Amino acid sequence: MPTVFDAAGEVDAAAIRANVERWMRTDLVGVLALGSNGEASALDEDESDRVVAIARDAMPRGRTLLVGTGRESTRQTIAASRRAAAHGADAVLVRTPFFFKPQMTGEALTAHYTAVADASPVPVVLYNMPHNTGVILTPPVVRTLAQHPNIIGIKETSIELERLGQFVANAPAGFTVLCGAAPVIFPALVSGAGGGILAAANVVPELFTRLRDHVVAGRYSDALRLQQQVTSFARLVTTVHSVAGLKAAMDMAGLRGGVPRAPMAPVAAGAAAEIRSALEPLLALVHA
Repeated sequence: MPTVFDAAGEVDAAAIRANVERWMRTDLVGVLALGSNGEASALDEDESDRVVAIARDAMPRGRTLLVGTGRESTRQTIAASRRAAAHGADAVLVRTPFFFKPQMTGEALTAHYTAVADASPVPVVLYNMPHNTGVILTPPVVRTLAQHPNIIGIKETSIELERLGQFVANAPAGFTVLCGAAPVIFPALVSGAGGGILAAANVVPELFTRLRDHVVAGRYSDALRLQQQVTSFARLVTTVHSVAGLKAAMDMAGLRGGVPRAPMAPVAAGAAAEIRSALEPLLALVHA
């Protein structure tokens, strides 16, 4: 979920609550707070804790609150994970450290995640996001980490289905592979992914839960058709226009999006028109 800011640039508790309450009226399993689309890197620690508390308070206890707690040091990540748990997180999503990329070897990443999982009061989900971080969690590293009793899954945010397939093939019982790229959610689910964490699902969650249900029921042609219908829009609010595009789309769909925190800028008029053109047919599908 994006983090909504008010006109003064502060965390907008009422808007976040309204969004979460609306999502909880759909079949979504839960929400991710403080992920990449949550502008986690632009928030200070007090703001981060507040966002988690707001989301938890707006969610029924039967729904999952996943919280991004990845930081650049193991010490910071452990502290953030403990705070998230104290504010009601059911599990934490931990991205790879990336500032010192050449030093982020398989051994360093294994030691980092093991220490975080040992110390976290709630389960840990690995977060592979090479497009943003430049650091890749490889199948051998993930195979090792998946054996840890407090590491329960991985979010693979790329279109590398071969790597996702290796994660699925190597996954022990109780370890779930989640797809983080909406343009490939259908083939990812067919390949054995247990679900998805998708930016575009903020805007039209009904279509993505419908796609998931088609796959579970074996209605692959229906799922493929829906994948083809959502792909262009999903690219616009991720790869093309990023957080600003996602927030604009949320405003168009009657949710609370607003503007990103500087230095990111809102989308220009032409981009907004492009997003609206792709979104309107999907909003019609929601009610079809």
